[in-house]
Amino acid sequence: MKSTVEKLSPTRVRINVEVPFTELEPDFDRAFKQLAKQVRLPGFRPGKAPRKLLEARVGREAMLDQVVADALPSRYSEAVTSSDLRPIGQPEIEITKKVYGEELTFTAEVDVRPDIDLPDLDALKVTVDPITVTDEEVDAELQNLRKRFGTLKGVDRPVQEGDFVSIDLSATIDGEEIPEANTEGLSHEVGSGQLIEGLDEAIVGLKEGESKTFTAKLVAGEHAGEEAEVTVTVKSVKERELPELDDEFAQLASEFDTIEELRNSLAEQVRRVKRIQQAEQIRDKALETLLEQTEVPLPENIVQAQVEETIHNAIHALNHDEEKFAELLEKQGSSREKFDAEARANAEKAVKTQLLVDAIADELNVEVGQADLTERLVLMSRQYGVEPQQLLAALQQNNQLPAIYADVRRGLTLARIVQRATVTDTDGNTIDTSEFFGRPADAAEAEAADAGQADDDKGKDQAE
Repeated sequence: MKSTVEKLSPTRVRINVEVPFTELEPDFDRAFKQLAKQVRLPGFRPGKAPRKLLEARVGREAMLDQVVADALPSRYSEAVTSSDLRPIGQPEIEITKKVYGEELTFTAEVDVRPDIDLPDLDALKVTVDPITVTDEEVDAELQNLRKRFGTLKGVDRPVQEGDFVSIDLSATIDGEEIPEANTEGLSHEVGSGQLIEGLDEAIVGLKEGESKTFTAKLVAGEHAGEEAEVTVTVKSVKERELPELDDEFAQLASEFDTIEELRNSLAEQVRRVKRIQQAEQIRDKALETLLEQTEVPLPENIVQAQVEETIHNAIHALNHDEEKFAELLEKQGSSREKFDAEARANAEKAVKTQLLVDAIADELNVEVGQADLTERLVLMSRQYGVEPQQLLAALQQNNQLPAIYADVRRGLTLARIVQRATVTDTDGNTIDTSEFFGRPADAAEAEAADAGQADDDKGKDQAE
């Protein structure tokens, strides 16, 4: 088999393939053996009918069509491998010559990963916000903890923000009652904003048994997004009593003996959350900087496929009703033109990110170990509430494991990128990123060598 490659663009090639007829003979033999088991000819046992009789029965051209259809995928893969190409999409194959007894020729156009001039990762500089923990933030955590140990008691007064109420709700549109909007005995924390807009403002000031009607947009059901007249009736009012912030509370709510120890622990919890947030900011900024510094040709077919998937998913949720979709966008202060433009911008960034990170992964020879893949599967299984083996079987069945593998590899690559970068905060302090991103391989090897040398020296001293 011979193949040549034409570069149509930085991201697309045409592969010209020529397969001698002699290379197809084994394929014809297998096809006729399979056919002989299926076709019954008088005077011959199953599987023993001569090839010439089978050809006459089925037709030479029909057999040629079947053999070529079966042979194309493997011949295409062979051409890709021999040409050292990295396809990122499905090929468009066109048979240019198909004659029994003569060579088979076909072309395959496919998107490929482009060549990318990568920036110097050791010169990458990232600046992020410093970590500060304020007294107000610690007080907020302490207040949340107090609320968890608070008690509710009924009060005979108008509703105030922060109260807990039991309410009945009903709604009408143009005087017609909306049954699915009616509810009784609904518990609600006033000021939480968890229900429909305008509810908290309507409740404040009402006493038990009093009602108020206000206008709001329904958030669910057949009339979601429509304006309705909503009536709320207060059935009961309770306020939360909070425990005193003293050593007794610290012993009740934690393993600490004093309130000061509890405050220090909460301060460290806030700091830990901020360290995680800072790590995410470091990763995102490192990637953003690389994207700004690097020219990455984009395969139009791949980008357009992602755009179409985004649009399809959005409209599918509305039963593919274009008018409803347009109305929804208008209510959100957007338009179809803006939505399509945002979908394209997001798709372009996503494809550019994947191509860049994959190129860096190849440059750094990043490999996914079994432990890395297992860790991701365990995490996903917890998120979905299934056993890891059950999740693995589902991913394999739906051919999604390669995508998970690629995602894990990109995560490992981003960690390697951060390891090579110089990271500082806006105050000029150098940030140690090893807690979340690990240490560079050469630094880890050096530390291991130093530790080994130290052990050797200690052994010599003991021997002496």
